[in-house]
Amino acid sequence: MSKVKVGILSAHEISVTFDGTYGRDNAHFSTDADGRLLLDGHAVENAEFRAAAATDSFTVRDVTIGVDFHWQRREDQTFRGDCIVLLNEQGMPTLINEIDIEEYLRSVISSEMSATASLPLLKAHAVISRSWLLAQIQHAADSEHIQTVQTDTDSELLRWYDHSSHKLFDVCADDHCQRYQGITRQTTQTVDRAVDETAGQVLMYGGELCDARFSKCCGGVFEEFENCWQPRHYNYLTVRRDSSSPLDFPDLRSNKAAAGWIESEPDAFCNTRDPHILGQVLNGYDRETADFYRWRVRYSQEELAALILRRSGVDYGHILALEPLERGTSGRIVRLRIVGTKRTKVIGKELEIRRTLSPSHLYSSAFTVHPESATTVDGVPAAFELRGAGWGHGVGLCQIGAAVMGALGYDYREILSHYFPGSEIVNTILNVKC
Repeated sequence: MSKVKVGILSAHEISVTFDGTYGRDNAHFSTDADGRLLLDGHAVENAEFRAAAATDSFTVRDVTIGVDFHWQRREDQTFRGDCIVLLNEQGMPTLINEIDIEEYLRSVISSEMSATASLPLLKAHAVISRSWLLAQIQHAADSEHIQTVQTDTDSELLRWYDHSSHKLFDVCADDHCQRYQGITRQTTQTVDRAVDETAGQVLMYGGELCDARFSKCCGGVFEEFENCWQPRHYNYLTVRRDSSSPLDFPDLRSNKAAAGWIESEPDAFCNTRDPHILGQVLNGYDRETADFYRWRVRYSQEELAALILRRSGVDYGHILALEPLERGTSGRIVRLRIVGTKRTKVIGKELEIRRTLSPSHLYSSAFTVHPESATTVDGVPAAFELRGAGWGHGVGLCQIGAAVMGALGYDYREILSHYFPGSEIVNTILNVKC
């Protein structure tokens, strides 16, 4: 497989401007009253525009990035390769970019981070992004890996949001899969070098492609896969400390140990405020917030009760307590009990918790809960403060930690060995270890 189909957006109306030999200058897609796909007002089965040259490109208007996250916004994005438009299951036009995998990766590592990042970091990210992509495409054909399992009863909601199989394309272009923003983000010679010098390289463990996950900041200790997604353990996605002493960490599954860890600032690669390092990982909109290693959020009683009702659809009444019942290896909460005056319910896993307790998403589910003194005779807390650690799920590569490792002189193989212990770098073209 040499090409990948990337879903860019689905919308009732899509406007595209072509630059190159696509057979037209621009196009407008919508649907009619019968739900048929329209191209500039004319009904079509689908629309395919093939690039004649590698430099041909097209620009899509008003692409939403960061869907449901605090940095969500719209921007025009430009892509190379082929432009395909189909109707999705909801009857909306869906624009797909079909592109060579290695060209796709040049955009991914520039979109997920900064194109000015160090060569070791970019090379490490090229390998894991390639590995993750090929693993997802392989898993999509294996029904064993396509799961949307959840527990949803009156007393418990246990749900995870994994990279579910897309039907019209291989992967989407936003944080749900991997950020892919075409040639909108600046690329550099270092990006080209990182992709070219790792061409075909993937991570493997036990003869299988690694499901190479990554997040912005682990918070000091790695999380394990099964605490965020399916109940399956991967030996290369295991608990370690993000430091030069990877086996030196407390058992953060304990609430007491987690509180001590989260409410302090222990040494870790990802514990940095160096603007040069952060600039390698965080694009402009990511740097709008810098308190990701340790952070705090405060809600009044009224704010929290209204927020949980809006985000979950469940009316708990006044919130009496938020009780961590189960934590993962990084201190991230896997199961949280919400106690209200009207009802009590357990929710999980980590992303469900993050979605429920924030207008967008909490940085992570690694937090402690501090109710503020009650102001009424019925014992209802006046407010809650959440003190947290890390940004994202914390599984696999920690992008900020990896940037620090690159700055300290670690090469990309050492970075990958740290975050994916026991894995091997294999060249899928030559089928030999690198």
